[in-house]
Amino acid sequence: MLMPSIFGESLLDNFFDDFNSMPNGRMRYATPSSSIMKADIREAANDYEICIDLPGYKKEDVQAELKDGYLVISAKSESSTEDTSNKKYIRRERFYGTCSRSFYVGKDVKQEDISAKFDNGVLILNVPKHVEKSVEEKKYISIQG
Repeated sequence: MLMPSIFGESLLDNFFDDFNSMPNGRMRYATPSSSIMKADIREAANDYEICIDLPGYKKEDVQAELKDGYLVISAKSESSTEDTSNKKYIRRERFYGTCSRSFYVGKDVKQEDISAKFDNGVLILNVPKHVEKSVEEKKYISIQG
């Protein structure tokens, strides 16, 4: 019997399964936020550029915070669309909730040193490199005896 492609091999394939679980036993949305917020980090001469993919998020839903040397990026997704049709959903696969990711940038980095831009679902952050203070070498005078 032929079935529409939205179903598996059977009409009731996965219908009675837990809606939050995947066939391999993992939870669908219990994945770490790092799998939702993919990040690329590039090194330039004076700073690091962090590009984080946030597809489906708006600028207002994304927040960046510097706390104790960690740059914490968090995003929340909420949708309150009213369905006026008489159709009932059997399954809806959307992510609603929050996710966050943190990067250690050093305690010397200040909030005003970091620049951020959100464009087409990609958050781009420029974080200055930590400048190490050189430790002066001790110079000893040789003593003749």
